[in-house]
Amino acid sequence: IVYQTPKPTGEVYFTETFDGGLSGWVLSKTKKEEMDDNIAKYDGRWEVEELKENTVPGDRGLVLKSVAKHHAISAMLTKPFVFDNQPLIVQYEVNFQKGIDCGGAYIKLLSSSDDLNLEYFFDKTPYTIMFGPDKCGEDYKLHFIFRHKNPKTGEYDEKHAERPDVDLKKFYLDKKTHLYTLVLKPDDTFEMLIDQTVVSKGSLLENMVPPVNPSKEIEDPSDKKPDDWDERPKIPDPNAVKPDDWDEDEPSKIEDPDAVKPDGWLDDEPQYVPDPNAKKPKDWDEEMDGEWEAPQIPNPKCETAPGCGQWVRPMKNNPKYKGKWRAPMIDNPNYQGIWSPRKIPNPDYFEDLHPFKMTTVSAIGLELWSMTSDIYFDNFIICSEKEVADHWAANGWGLKKLVASANEPGMFSQLVTAAEDHPWLWVLYILTLALPVGLGVLFCWPAKKTDEYDFKKTDLSKQLRKGELKQEREEFEDDELEEEKENEDTAEDERREMLETEKEVIKDTKKMGREASLSEDEGEGGEDIDGDEEENEVADASQEEGGMLNKSDSEDEKKEADEGRGDHPLKSVRKRRVRKD
Repeated sequence: IVYQTPKPTGEVYFTETFDGGLSGWVLSKTKKEEMDDNIAKYDGRWEVEELKENTVPGDRGLVLKSVAKHHAISAMLTKPFVFDNQPLIVQYEVNFQKGIDCGGAYIKLLSSSDDLNLEYFFDKTPYTIMFGPDKCGEDYKLHFIFRHKNPKTGEYDEKHAERPDVDLKKFYLDKKTHLYTLVLKPDDTFEMLIDQTVVSKGSLLENMVPPVNPSKEIEDPSDKKPDDWDERPKIPDPNAVKPDDWDEDEPSKIEDPDAVKPDGWLDDEPQYVPDPNAKKPKDWDEEMDGEWEAPQIPNPKCETAPGCGQWVRPMKNNPKYKGKWRAPMIDNPNYQGIWSPRKIPNPDYFEDLHPFKMTTVSAIGLELWSMTSDIYFDNFIICSEKEVADHWAANGWGLKKLVASANEPGMFSQLVTAAEDHPWLWVLYILTLALPVGLGVLFCWPAKKTDEYDFKKTDLSKQLRKGELKQEREEFEDDELEEEKENEDTAEDERREMLETEKEVIKDTKKMGREASLSEDEGEGGEDIDGDEEENEVADASQEEGGMLNKSDSEDEKKEADEGRGDHPLKSVRKRRVRKD
């Protein structure tokens, strides 16, 4: 990355890159009021230097160098900003290079005045807006404060924006350069952005604490609560009476009468004895320090015994203890609620419908105290156009972001670092890795095959015992008889169906012959004879076909029997099963 000093692309009120040093900046020479002179001075040191990590060669910034000292530095704007009809955009970069324990990195836009002297810039110098990060302990803040002028009294009050809803902790601890932006619009709305992402927004009229406009009514300071006003929702029951058997004198603890002194208790041995190895210091003066006594140590004899010294029965809860009796509480029939003063019109009420019209700004300043050094500031800009601010950020903060991204550790290193801060993440990592592995084994690992039992050639080569062979042969013969019986039943059913079909055909033929005889007188006798002959022929044909079927079946069975004589009984049975299927 080749760095070039950013240049604004539009109208601006102030820019600063610090690449040319501290030209135009003024160090404060005053001190804080109402403090000891040794700590009230603004003697904190500032330097212009490059970042320590993720350095962009040639890009320098303003660095707060001192610890536990007051720092103050300021510069005049190129031209004052007047709150009229143009938005105000304030943007700059901050890097807590060593993290931050307690300290701020906010800026102040100083109010215009005739007596403004930057050499005397201190905490009481009037400002219009304060904006930026601040942290102490575990309180992480992003300030936006503006000083509002009361139109009635002319006094100024600080109005604080509501706290952002996002977690700001990472911006203070990751040691990266972050871009802080404040946008104020003439419609009395505001936005706060970090790294060009909105973290808080709202209205100057609705989201400031305290509100810009006071309430119309206030509580009457002269109103007093009546003496007989009863605010108690519950009172003790006046009709309740303490039971006769309630003894308030019973103690809560009593000695356990069933306790027995343990065997081996050393009654005559003290719990502590003087240290036999202790020696009186050489510089001990008995006249000044008194008589020297060796320090006490636990009695070594008591370490192996149940106890030493006088044995005392242990205490236990007293079953008869009831404590002090109190009447039960009941609803107060005279309850009047919580008293509050009556409301009266607020004599200081006013209504400012456009708080955006603030006091004109003519300078920018940093007035800080920190317990951490090396806070880095860079690339300040004050303008009215968002495009100008974005272009300015791209040429400055954008380059730093690219360098930081390129130097970031890999994914694995980031995961390990996160687990070191949060050890419970190791459990999540293990589960995340184990789940896909377990599912892969469950669904992808080949399951054990369960093949159906079948006779193979390798089985024929196995030696069978005589008893086993005989038993198998008997089982196969039984199966063969059952199969033949089933085949005979099936063939008989088929023959019956064929005979019934033939009879229906003959009946249809006779019926057609009778219909023909009614139309032809001479051929009646001959056709009847022919019909009888045809019927006989059909019957003979059916008998012959049945005989052929029987003959065919018997021939197939004989052939199969002949073929089966030479084969192994297991092989013949297998052939029958295949033919049956």
